[in-house]
Amino acid sequence: FIKMERLRLCLVLENKVLFRNFIKKYTKLISADGDKKYSEKSNIYYKKVGLNAIVKNIPERNQPIFVGALVKKYKPEILVITGHDGMIKKGKDFTDIYNYRNSGYFIKAVEEARKNSIRDDLVIFAGACQSYYEGMIMAGANFASSPARILIDFMDPIIVAEKVAITDEKKFVTIKDIEDELRDGQRGVSRNRWQGKKEITYHLKLYII
Repeated sequence: FIKMERLRLCLVLENKVLFRNFIKKYTKLISADGDKKYSEKSNIYYKKVGLNAIVKNIPERNQPIFVGALVKKYKPEILVITGHDGMIKKGKDFTDIYNYRNSGYFIKAVEEARKNSIRDDLVIFAGACQSYYEGMIMAGANFASSPARILIDFMDPIIVAEKVAITDEKKFVTIKDIEDELRDGQRGVSRNRWQGKKEITYHLKLYII
């Protein structure tokens, strides 16, 4: 006969006895990339690090058409909009949207994502090499490229997305937290802080001792 006073409510530690056990819930992420090769590479990387990512190869000019529908269907917490870009007349007309090859499509895609998202806390990375950074931010992106109108590394958007995904939701991600991991730091990617997306759910387990 087991006495009731011997019943104890215990938390079980992951690798020890009688402590807490936790489950990590990673966010849902959508990546729309205009380059097929980079789409495949990013999909491999997301799977490798265990992120719940839906990766789509969508040409830049079609992203404003499809991104809104994807956001509406999948309800992501993180959205990456990227591909190829560049300034037509380098070194001048920084604020002329027509001086960028694909920034206009990225900006419109960000606007469509905001319009179709039911989440106020959707985190968006937008842009590519030499993109119209200020335009992306004004459209509603949380992180964007390229403040210094320089080339960025294909991994830069992925690093930002991963950092946001694995940071506890009670903490904030700032660009200073990740600038050392980016090829050219804040010259390539920038923005203010944003909340992490990882939830940690604690489960109580009842043991009879």
